[in-house]
Amino acid sequence: MKRVRKVLLPLGGPLAALLLVLLIWDMAVRFYHIPPYVLPSPEMTWRHVLSDWSVLWVGFQSTFTTFLLGFILGAGAGFMFAVIMDSTRWIRSVLYPILIASQAVPVIAISAALTIWLGFGLAPKLVIVALVVFFPVVVNVLDGLNSVDRDMLNLVRSMGGSGWSIFRYVKLPATYTPLFSALKLSATFSVTGAVIGEWTASTSGGLGAYLLQANSRLNTAGTFSAIGFLALLGVLSFLLVILLEYLATPWLASSKARRWSRRYWRRTP
Repeated sequence: MKRVRKVLLPLGGPLAALLLVLLIWDMAVRFYHIPPYVLPSPEMTWRHVLSDWSVLWVGFQSTFTTFLLGFILGAGAGFMFAVIMDSTRWIRSVLYPILIASQAVPVIAISAALTIWLGFGLAPKLVIVALVVFFPVVVNVLDGLNSVDRDMLNLVRSMGGSGWSIFRYVKLPATYTPLFSALKLSATFSVTGAVIGEWTASTSGGLGAYLLQANSRLNTAGTFSAIGFLALLGVLSFLLVILLEYLATPWLASSKARRWSRRYWRRTP
C-alpha cells in the first residue's frame, strides 16, 4: 500500500494541474462564446482525436521515431565531441568559438540547406534534431570534465592510473549530472526540431505535416489535437531521460537525506 501511495502521490499534482487547465479552457470558450474556428473546446478537440485517431497515431509514431534517432545521434556525437575537446587543448581553443558562433544561426534556416544537400526523407530530419541536442550536451559535458579536481587527477596518476582508468573512474562520473541536465532540456527542444524537420524535409506523415494540413484547411480542432500529441511526446521524452538518469546513477536517489517529520526522532520498535 505504501508503494502504491508513493507512486500515486507525485502524479496527483500534475493531474490536478492538467484538469485545471482543461477546466479554464472550457469555461473560457463557453463564457466568451469563442467560435470553434478560433478556439475549439476540449470536448470538440477530444472528439476530433477519436475520429482521426488512426492518422494521428501514425503521425505520432513517425515523429517519435525521428525524435528518438536524432536525439541519440546528437547526444552521442555531443558527448564524444566534448571528450575530444577536453583531451586536447588546442582543439578546444579552435572549435569552441566556432560552436558558440554556430548557435547564432537559427535551426530553421539550416533546415533549408540540409534539404538541398540531403534531399527529402529521414536524413535531414535526423540532422536537425541532432543539432538541437548537440550543443547543450557538448557545453554541459565539457563543464563537467573541467570541474574535476586537479588534485584528484594527480593522485590517481601518482598511484599508476592509466589514461583510460582516469577517464572511467574519475572524469566520466563527473559528467553524469551536467549530461542529464542537458538531456532534460534537449528532450523537449528536440521535439520542436523534429517538427521543423517535418515541415521542411518530410515526404511522409508526421505530426508536423499533420499540423500544416490542419492549418491550411483552417481545422483548428485538428491543430490542437496535433499540439496535444506533441505535448505528450515532450512529456514522455522528459520522463524517459529521468528514467535513464535513475538507472545510470542509482546512488544519487539512494543518497538523498530523509525528510523531516514529527516522527523523525521517534524510535522505531
